[in-house]
Amino acid sequence: MFTRQGTTTDLSCPYWLRYNGVCRNPAEANIIKRVQVSNFHAWNVSPTEAIQIQRDLAAMASSTNHVPLMPAYIAGADVSVSRAGPMATAAVVIVSWPGLEIAEVKVVRGKVEFPYVPGLLSFREVPLLLAAFRELALVPDLVLVDGQGRAHPRRFGLACHLGLALDRPAIGCAKSVLCGSVQPIGEEAGSRADITDGNETIGAALRTRNRVKPVYVSVGHKIDLPSALSWTMQCCRGSRIPEPLRLAHQAAGGLIWPGSLFRSSEVAANYAE
Repeated sequence: MFTRQGTTTDLSCPYWLRYNGVCRNPAEANIIKRVQVSNFHAWNVSPTEAIQIQRDLAAMASSTNHVPLMPAYIAGADVSVSRAGPMATAAVVIVSWPGLEIAEVKVVRGKVEFPYVPGLLSFREVPLLLAAFRELALVPDLVLVDGQGRAHPRRFGLACHLGLALDRPAIGCAKSVLCGSVQPIGEEAGSRADITDGNETIGAALRTRNRVKPVYVSVGHKIDLPSALSWTMQCCRGSRIPEPLRLAHQAAGGLIWPGSLFRSSEVAANYAE
């Protein structure tokens, strides 16, 4: 069903072995074990069954912070769906921290089996993303996801679903609001405003550039909202979109290839947001 491409970079001292300017022994780095994926349910379900699955799993998504103080790698995950048919391309780009240099790229192309239903995006995209994560040689300490987390009608958006399946800290970083109301937000970079649904705070709008439209951040799994906002802001390097997600978007669109040896700063700036 899936076609897979990609390999880790092959440098004399790869980015993921560097720490404070020192090239670490591979045995000391987190490069042996692969990402472990859990399947909590079948994916070939009806929309009604999918809604019930979201309700059942929502309580399992943790809002307790498990991101290490000094993560080694951060992943961006994005899916591009073809306008011409049911095919889609899922991309995962892992960058080193704090340099945000590309360490690994995985791209998977396959057929989208689940219909488009608002609020059920994870049932279309997570199977392809999991196929890409299974192929990684590196294990990310944090995953940024192009989609909602708890800022979702059933508090279980794409970032919750993916984070739970990977058992990795995950942040939902969306370009629009799915549910709830956004409070007024300042025009300066770093300004933030709560997204509320009834009496519950489910996420926050975050202005990542001066006078540019904010992104909408929410907890996916194993992270709290203040930490999610902090990491999202720290991962923005002059663009509206955090760098790992910007690179994943480019990879899903065929602008970055698995096995790429260049630094993220060398990527053509053709995704300017």
